[in-house]
Amino acid sequence: QVQLVESGGGSVQPGGSLRLSCAASGFSFSSYAMTWYRQAPGKEREWVAAVTSVGGVTTYADSVKGRFTISRDNDKNTVYLQMNSLKPEDTGVYRCNQGWLIPLNRYWGQGTQVTVSS
Repeated sequence: QVQLVESGGGSVQPGGSLRLSCAASGFSFSSYAMTWYRQAPGKEREWVAAVTSVGGVTTYADSVKGRFTISRDNDKNTVYLQMNSLKPEDTGVYRCNQGWLIPLNRYWGQGTQVTVSS
């Protein structure tokens, strides 16, 4: 059974940093691209960043480009999201899923809350 467990969120002031982790199990992690998504209150879910199966290619939403970095460790079945220069508009619940910009797994983890506020 697929499990996706996100962690690392919290409350930070604008300009702060957080590092999110998503530990995956139940599928061949190294065979799949992985994407981070976020959902702000009252808004649709949107993709934030994605990384190919071996980590050679990444892509970012325009809103986070230059501030966020996605990476993965296939030995640990974990994908990361380093978030710097955080803005209030980055507030939301962050989740990961298999696939490149389109979630392949209908199962979603509980997510991790990120709140950016002064």
